[in-house]
Amino acid sequence: MALFSFKKPKDNSSEEKNWLGRLKSGLSRTHQQLASGLGDLFLGERVIDDDLLEEIETSLLTADVGIEATQAIIQSLTEQLARKQLANSEALYQALRNQLIDLLKSSAQSWTIPEQDTPYSILVVGVNGAGKTTTIGKLAKHLQNAGEKVLLAAGDTFRAAAIEQLQTWGERNNVTVIAQQQGSDCAAVVFDAMQAATARKVDVIIADTAGRLQTQSHLMDELKKVKRVMGKHEPQAPQEVMLVLDASTGQNALIQAKQFSEAVGVTGITLTKLDGTAKGGIVFAIAKQLKIPIRFIGVGEGLDDLQVFDAETFVDALLERDN
Repeated sequence: MALFSFKKPKDNSSEEKNWLGRLKSGLSRTHQQLASGLGDLFLGERVIDDDLLEEIETSLLTADVGIEATQAIIQSLTEQLARKQLANSEALYQALRNQLIDLLKSSAQSWTIPEQDTPYSILVVGVNGAGKTTTIGKLAKHLQNAGEKVLLAAGDTFRAAAIEQLQTWGERNNVTVIAQQQGSDCAAVVFDAMQAATARKVDVIIADTAGRLQTQSHLMDELKKVKRVMGKHEPQAPQEVMLVLDASTGQNALIQAKQFSEAVGVTGITLTKLDGTAKGGIVFAIAKQLKIPIRFIGVGEGLDDLQVFDAETFVDALLERDN
């Protein structure tokens, strides 16, 4: 059994400093977007009043936290201000931190891959360029490190490069990749891979799929077909439908999440490319509106830069005060 929950390294260890440093670095653009409006607050140089709350509201919106999540935060802060609970900048800072963490609680859930007689199956979906194949390679490594035997299915049969990329990850991690030639039926490839996984007593199978826009109904129907075919091999399959989202697309990522979820029942999200965007606040919009668990966040290109999502640590890295 593999349990993917956040485990903070011991205090003051080099491991903790290295890990936290990567996270802060990866979120630096979103942090800067927020800090541009909140810097005076963090330095304790502002009067706590309605004008300051308006500035916080603007900063949250420009970081793509979203209207619903931002309104919920500002309403709570306004109520606390009226009750004179925000006597100074430190109280306001802590109140904002708590609000952001509370928003993420519904999406910050441990992910357990249980022990079972049949392979646990993960279907990975998303639009072109979101980073599905790279995420699969990194996820396979995470699973191996947790003691799981993994098999990959090269279900993105539209692009020869995608098949080759997955095979490269397989070679790097010493993981078997089931693939057919470009243009093959994705559902057939995934079904063959599930049969192979069962025969080889594999613990986890991860199936790649071709990227598609959420508006392409015929391609979304193909995903539904893949999911049905997996269910024919194993009634419980797929146990996880993981949607990979590119954080730099901001609010469009929220639209993708809604429509993919309606089509194939998304059960978990991996948010990539947080290191390349100032729109990392989209995490809060997703949590507020969809409440789908966020499994991992990508904050760089390295294997270690795909990190298990933890609400409190994410918020602390995002709101880091520049001292």
